Formats: sequence, structure tokens, C-alpha cells
Amino acid sequence: MMPRLALFCAPMLVALSLGGVAAHAAEPVAGRWVTAEKDGVILIAPCGKAVCGTIDRFLVPPPEGPDQRDINNPDAKLRNRKLLGLPILTGFVADGELWRGRIYDPKSGRTYRSVIRRKGANVLEVKGCIGPFCQTQVWKKVS
Repeated sequence: MMPRLALFCAPMLVALSLGGVAAHAAEPVAGRWVTAEKDGVILIAPCGKAVCGTIDRFLVPPPEGPDQRDINNPDAKLRNRKLLGLPILTGFVADGELWRGRIYDPKSGRTYRSVIRRKGANVLEVKGCIGPFCQTQVWKKVS
């Protein structure tokens, strides 16, 4: 009788112990964030089923002023887009504690794989990667 009870209880105990481990969800990243270089504010908000970020405001005017265009874009058809309002974070979806998507750098015209995560109430860690090589920046919440 005891071995049968042990066989019945063991799977239940395993299921209960696994159920007690909560999966960590990615913290919300929506809001206005000052870039690491302190030259602009990025507005992060939902866009469809994902989260995206656009250039909301310049803190340091670009060389051509507030009407600056996306002149470094490798796609000639996109070079006439204004930087103000330009999407630079696209397709971010929650993946555990992180958000994964793509980041566009208008200064270089390059797009990178990206991971973002909250590091407290007022800090956002933004990582851009090419292959195994990544660079991390810290953005601060606009107060």
C-alpha cells in the first residue's frame, strides 16, 4: 500500500513545487526616456501587439535643426523622413524579464537586434547587438 501511495503523491508534490515558482514577467517600459547621450527623449508606447519607441523631442538640436531628415539611412527612399517622430525601437515583445526587438540608430543608419529591461523605477537598460557583440546604454525616465 505504501509504494502505491508514494507513486500517487510524488507527481503531485513535484507539480505543487513547480507551481510555486512564479515566472518573472518583463516590467512595463512605456514612458518617456532620456537617451544615454542626453540628446533626445524617446517615447515608448504600445504599437499593435508590440512596444515601439519614437524620437519625441530633441534635447540637443541635430545639425540640420529640428527638421533634420534621416540622411544616414541605407535605404535612399527613407532618407527624407524627419527624425522627429521617427520609430527607433520596433517590434519589442516581452520575453521573460526582457523585451526583445530591433533598434535603429539614425546617426549611423544601422539597425540592431535589441534587448531592453527596466532596472528600477527610473532606469532602462538598452542593449544593441550585432552577432555576439553588444553595447549597453542606460536611459533615464523623464521626470
